[in-house]
Amino acid sequence: MPIRTNRGRAAVYRRLWGWPLRSPRHLIGALVFLAILITALGIVLPKVVGKPQAKASPTTGTTTSVTTTPPGVAAPVPTSNLPTRLSTPLATPTPAPPNADAIRVAKEWAAAWVNHPAGITSDQWLAQLKPFTTEEYLPVMGTVDPANIPATKVTGEPVVGTSYPNSVQLTIPTDGPKLAITVVSTNAGWRVADYDQAS
Repeated sequence: MPIRTNRGRAAVYRRLWGWPLRSPRHLIGALVFLAILITALGIVLPKVVGKPQAKASPTTGTTTSVTTTPPGVAAPVPTSNLPTRLSTPLATPTPAPPNADAIRVAKEWAAAWVNHPAGITSDQWLAQLKPFTTEEYLPVMGTVDPANIPATKVTGEPVVGTSYPNSVQLTIPTDGPKLAITVVSTNAGWRVADYDQAS
């Protein structure tokens, strides 16, 4: 077994590695020094190394720039030449003659809307409207109390306001307020998507 002496390189290395372990104060000092050294290297090295320069492509001879983003900064989003919804102008729908099925559905919906005899429940009233109402609008109709509807019968024929290939807006008179109804074309056929009471 070799005898350890205080001479030579091994003794110097032992003194350097052993110094932090001699006392808690030495250990804390060594850790603080190490943290400062690492921080300084993290700041100085990127400045010394610098940013990568544009490299020439070996095949084409053109230069391509290499961009790097600093840590903690989001990389830029590449732009695309694809058209967006906002960059293309919205097509204005062209008017079309009113669809006979749309008018029929509006009349049947209005007849169901005014049909609310005393004692009818909200569910029974909604069941009458369901075949003529879009699935999205039916929950909105569920908030209406049939007892509060001021009309009891339809008093005239529908009057078409605006008509497009996929939607028709029309007004139906009742013995109460007029019904302004919007009928839209769906996969299940023409259905009422909105209504309002007009005086």
